[in-house]
Amino acid sequence: MTAQSPAPGAPDTATPVSPLAAWAVRPETSRGRLVPEGGDARSPYQRDRDRIIHSAAFRRLQYKTQVFIYHEGDAFRTRLTHSIEVAQIARSLARQLRLDEDLAEALALAHDLGHPPFGHAGEEALNGAMRPFGGFDHNAQSLKAVTLLEHRYAGFDGLNLTWETLEGLAKHNGPLRRPPPYIAEYNKRHPLDLTTHASAEAQAAAIADDIAYNNHDLDDGLRAGIFTLDEAASLPLFGEALEAARGANPGATRERLASETIRRVINRMINDVVAEAERRIAILKPSSVDDIRAASAPVVVFSTRMTALNQETRDFLHDRMYRHWRVNRTAQKTKRALQVVFSLLHGGPEMLPTDWCQRAGAAGSAQAAAVVCDWIAGMTDRFALEEHRRLTDPNIPG
Repeated sequence: MTAQSPAPGAPDTATPVSPLAAWAVRPETSRGRLVPEGGDARSPYQRDRDRIIHSAAFRRLQYKTQVFIYHEGDAFRTRLTHSIEVAQIARSLARQLRLDEDLAEALALAHDLGHPPFGHAGEEALNGAMRPFGGFDHNAQSLKAVTLLEHRYAGFDGLNLTWETLEGLAKHNGPLRRPPPYIAEYNKRHPLDLTTHASAEAQAAAIADDIAYNNHDLDDGLRAGIFTLDEAASLPLFGEALEAARGANPGATRERLASETIRRVINRMINDVVAEAERRIAILKPSSVDDIRAASAPVVVFSTRMTALNQETRDFLHDRMYRHWRVNRTAQKTKRALQVVFSLLHGGPEMLPTDWCQRAGAAGSAQAAAVVCDWIAGMTDRFALEEHRRLTDPNIPG
């Protein structure tokens, strides 16, 4: 079942769609939606995917930072392009493992809806500001976006997604024995079995996120000139792929070699996950998705060797890219901007738009903090910078 790279010059062939595995989530046995609705020609997970794509939170990902802020270059990844790339990898994994592709895709597209502006710097700013009130967690904020903050439908707040999609979002990083406040609060109204593993589809979306962001951050770091191809080649996983790309493409430019190398690394990582998942499934012998949830460990993961290689890539990116002085300068400036915006609005919620102000309650309260946090988390990079200027520059009208 493991996909192999075609031989040079071989024609492209599509992987045939196989019947769902016994341990896959099945649309016809979905646990449904919190607010019952009539169906249509789409499967419930296709409807979830479509609702996510049409949401305001998804559109705003276009102007939310992955690593480089939007004005630093048009070719760098944003949260939107990252989410699309994760969805492509998640679908590939789901197809090869005979899982429900639509559920895996929906989860991949929704997994970053709760990210604030300015990437991890924005998350650190909000987590610090919200520490007296339970902190900030972007996975919890993603669940909040799709269950409360979206206001598209007349019959309910949020998107009224299926139980399986909500479960996968809540457990993006695995079982939750000490869930963040919003997930714990939502779980009381709509239990999501937080202490078990998520479905194999959700696990595929989560590992696709790891595959995508490490490789695409390498690609963006090369594009930005933060490190060179030869420096990245110190990573065994990248170096082996680069050597193979050079051998197969003599005379290729550095830009093309970089793309060829990243492509090969992604393919190798996907093949590794499929092989390891097949190995674990053969041992577990699951007969249903509930067996996947009840397992002692996840099944859609890297092999031990690939886990170590992937960690080397993370360490390289942390040392050479995320701590680079250019990235650090931007991170500190944007983090400070969000801290200022939060402080001013928390102390003066009357400066929020009318509908947000009405929900905020008293200045300095926990309720005001939560509302201000939701307001900021939904901002794009551009809007956050404009809001900072509006709140701090007397020459700019409110």
